[in-house]
Amino acid sequence: MFTGIVEELGTVESVEDQGDAIRLTVRATTVLEGTGLGDSIAVNGCCLTVATRTDDTWTADVMQETLDRTSLHGVAPGDTVNLERAVTADKRLGGHIVQGHVDGVGTVLARTPSEHWEVVEVAMPEEMGRYLVDKGSITVDGVSLTVVEARPTSFTVSLIPETLARTTLGHRQVGDRVNLETDVIAKHVAKLVAAYLPTAAGEQHSKEQQA
Repeated sequence: MFTGIVEELGTVESVEDQGDAIRLTVRATTVLEGTGLGDSIAVNGCCLTVATRTDDTWTADVMQETLDRTSLHGVAPGDTVNLERAVTADKRLGGHIVQGHVDGVGTVLARTPSEHWEVVEVAMPEEMGRYLVDKGSITVDGVSLTVVEARPTSFTVSLIPETLARTTLGHRQVGDRVNLETDVIAKHVAKLVAAYLPTAAGEQHSKEQQA
């Protein structure tokens, strides 16, 4: 589990194509402190497992399923990525509960600079819209953000100078793909509530019986 607070920007060292998977090696410093084999590190919001490591790099195996569902497909040496170690029980939850399980890939639609922040609009798969509300939480490339405006197929967020400087969101351009993870609490609530709501078919059947 993660919090969506990026610890450092890493650099992709190498990408080894294995046909139905890749071996991804990332150069880093902070996230390697106290990290051992089998530990989890989020890369642009995608939870990966440390398979090997050196003093300044670590390697993970990225399966085809992950490549199909995230923006890690197409990552190349030299790319900058957001990194966060899995949270421990003694750490502050600075962002929100993040699983590192990407729900879908969005696209940056617009960037509107202001004097002290920047408003960014991101397109998302329509099915994700039900989990977003104004002032709710969303993870974009592993960064915990507050939704400014939730729309049917997109949303906006405001990026403060700290976020612009310390994460990849500072240089994402219009058209760039980003990993999205909605609030897991919202997903659980939606599923639980759905079990108690009448379906359209059930409502129609009830009306027919009453007639």
